[in-house]
Parts: sequence; C-alpha cells; structure tokens
Amino acid sequence: MMRLSCCAYSYRQALQGGQMTLFDFLRVCRDLDMDGVELTAYYFPTTERDYLESVKQEARSLGLAVSGTAVGSDFAQPDAEKRREHVAMTKAWIEHSVTLGAPTLRVFAGGVREGQSEEEAFGNVVACLQECAGPAAERGIKLALENHGGLTATAEGTLRLLQAVDRPAVGLNLDFGNFTGDIYAQFAACAPYAVATHAKKSARSASGPVPVDYRQVGRIMDAAGYRGFLAIEYEEEEPAETGVPVFASELRAIFPATRR
Repeated sequence: MMRLSCCAYSYRQALQGGQMTLFDFLRVCRDLDMDGVELTAYYFPTTERDYLESVKQEARSLGLAVSGTAVGSDFAQPDAEKRREHVAMTKAWIEHSVTLGAPTLRVFAGGVREGQSEEEAFGNVVACLQECAGPAAERGIKLALENHGGLTATAEGTLRLLQAVDRPAVGLNLDFGNFTGDIYAQFAACAPYAVATHAKKSARSASGPVPVDYRQVGRIMDAAGYRGFLAIEYEEEEPAETGVPVFASELRAIFPATRR
C-alpha cells in the first residue's frame, strides 16, 4: 500500500508569487483528500520554531501527515566553503524535520562543474552525505537522495553514490520522472533503496515527455516491499490548481488503497 502525498513544489508558482501560503497549501491538500504533504524548504518564510510548530499543528488538525521535507542541496560543487554551507543547511533542516514531524529529508547530490573531474565531485558528495548521516541517524531522520540529474542522472550513478555512502540513514527519493532510457529497469534497480518517492505524470525522453505507467510502477514498488508515500510532484503545463486534482484521481484509480 502506498499513501498519497503532495509536494509543495507542485504549487511553486502560487507559493513563490504570494498567492498561496503554506497554510493555504495544507488546506488544498486536505480538500484533495491527501494522506500527507511534502514541505519544501524554499517556501518557508521563516524557520523559527514557533512557525514550524504551527505548520505541524495545522497539518495534524487537517488530518495530514508531513510525509517529508526537502532542501535543494548541492554537495558536488568544488568550492569547499559552499559545500560547508550546504552541509550546515542540511543539518539545520534535519532539526526542522524533527520539529515538523517529517520522517525524511529530500536532498540533491549535484553535478560535475567545468574543470572538475567526476571523481572529485563524487568524492565531495560522498563526504558531505556521510557527514550529514550522523546527525540524521541521531535524530531519527532518513536522508532521501533524489535521482535528479548530474551524478544521479542514471540508476547506475545513483546506486554507486548510495553504496559508497553506505550509511543506514541515507536512502533514496525515487523520482519516477527523472530517468531517461529504460526507466522501468532503472526503477526496479533502485526500488529496494527507496525511502520516499516523487510521482510525476511524465518522464523525459529524447523525443520529449512520455507518460509514466504507474501500474507498472506499482508492481515494481510492491515487489520491493515499499510501503511509504507516493508524493505528487506536478510539473505539467496545465496549472496545478486543475492538474493536480486530475493526477491525484488517476493515481487513486491505480492505487485504491491510497483512499482514506
């Protein structure tokens, strides 16, 4: 069984433009009968504890779990000071995740820069993730590394990183829209490592976006024993206000257990 969640990123235009607050987002998700919400760091006007507590309490009052949080980390960059800043941000969000009651914190690896070798970038990411894994484990948070281009553009690259990090507190946020090529074989390779997921309507291909077959995704995730959240991350051209409800209905038709 997979429970249905929605990423705040799905409503990024409204959140960034001031037409929606995080509290508005929570109410939208309640009205859509979501089981949970993923709260993206970008849209928090403050991370003062009182504000975080108010968000958590509002989610609970609406019957929503905080399925996870998310930061835009970049651990591959060659500048050591910038890497330290991103490690510090991630460690801070481990604490914010605890306050919000989130079990996972989505992180990115980053990509290779001009003049930097892939092995150098790889080593930087491994070191940063290992450093963050300690406080994550102490606080009961799983760091969910997303397959998000760069060093994680393929299942092979993603798994190489996870296996090199080799920490129980670091797993995978398996995004079903971010691989190209034989995406289902890559999902199957990665599924055993998944601690969170992102559901996009489409995946990338050389000829343009192609629909993701979520019936096949369901079989793959069931075989891997995944029982976490399926978090909608909506990126289509149709506005989220109309597109997310339709996509949620499509997923519920495939995964009826997501109905509460």
